[in-house]
Amino acid sequence: MEKILNILKALTFVFFISTLSSAEEYSKINKNTELSFYTGMFDYSDQGKKSTLFGIEHQNDELTRKSFLGTLSPVTGGLITSDNAIYLYTGVQAQYNMGKLKITPSFTPGVYEQGDGKDLGHPLEFKSEVQLSLDLSKSSMLGMSYNHISNASIGEKNPGVNNYMFNFLKKF
Repeated sequence: MEKILNILKALTFVFFISTLSSAEEYSKINKNTELSFYTGMFDYSDQGKKSTLFGIEHQNDELTRKSFLGTLSPVTGGLITSDNAIYLYTGVQAQYNMGKLKITPSFTPGVYEQGDGKDLGHPLEFKSEVQLSLDLSKSSMLGMSYNHISNASIGEKNPGVNNYMFNFLKKF
């Protein structure tokens, strides 16, 4: 199991590095890729299992659509905790602009591997998140977000986790 986790970590690292270099090459042509780098506390409400988390998220403005629900776009990302838990996800987010302030709720199903972290009861987990961010410039934002990850009771147990993060978003 530890060998599989090390392989997943290595693949995740390679994916993130390749995403960054691809984003730089892509930015020479378009400014439509947004990457969010974040860090925070995984399961902050459980004193026994809380741990630090690090993650990255990708959103492409070319796939953004305006609807009666707001401005919708697909979002993909992943996080890893200091307890070697990994969550890879993809889903949809909405964005509501209020001048320099943006509110971004999202829903992203994903795959969870507990590593040495908390057993969430099932590999399929669902993340509901809300992010509040402030424009720093035309191409960068600083934000804070809160999310809840749980399996919607499809597993034998469903403890769920509550997380908070500090985000740096950059358009390339």
